[in-house]
Amino acid sequence: MSYKTCVTIAEKTPKKLIQTVKKAIKKSDYVEIRFDFLSPSQVPESLELVKKYLKRSVCTLRPKSEGGKFLGSENERLSILKLIAEYNPFLLDVEYNTLRKNKQFTRYIQKTRTNLLVSWHDFKKTPNDSTLNRILNQMSKFSKNIKIVTTARSTNDSSRVLSLYNVAKLNLIAFAMGEYGKMSRVLCLFLGSPYTYVSLGKAIAPGQFSLDEIKSIIKV
Repeated sequence: MSYKTCVTIAEKTPKKLIQTVKKAIKKSDYVEIRFDFLSPSQVPESLELVKKYLKRSVCTLRPKSEGGKFLGSENERLSILKLIAEYNPFLLDVEYNTLRKNKQFTRYIQKTRTNLLVSWHDFKKTPNDSTLNRILNQMSKFSKNIKIVTTARSTNDSSRVLSLYNVAKLNLIAFAMGEYGKMSRVLCLFLGSPYTYVSLGKAIAPGQFSLDEIKSIIKV
């Protein structure tokens, strides 16, 4: 069986972005375009440059409060997310907290019928089982595509995140960041994750494998 990968792309100019997208899409099933690494004014041009590849793209615009690089106002970020939604990407990654706090925005996105990937990150720890299950249940009200990522301080933390695959009846991407969570990025594929996130070279997130490293471990 062949498993799928998604290359995270974090470029700072539209020109470099399209170059890297073209390179990554030849080697990987999907790409994650981190639009938060661009300045807000560069996003429209970048969308036009990459639009032919958006059917295989996960589009992300992560605010600083959620581990991202976007420094503008929240209203500006929501406007850009609406613009990205109009391009109908493979998945539009929007944080659970964003959807929960902005009901009008959430209704707009749902009306566009954009495939929504609801994401939740814990950059400090891995919560207990009951907390993880409660968050998963709440997130599932917004979409059937869920991403839960925690930070592993032990191998037990990784196991706890991966145990979500035993209860989830949806498209779940769940793994842990950090050195202790590294193998969860591989094991999640065997448990049902539609893909795992990789880099083309240097890791974008803690514990992230490169595409070549993943290919040396499993068949992708």
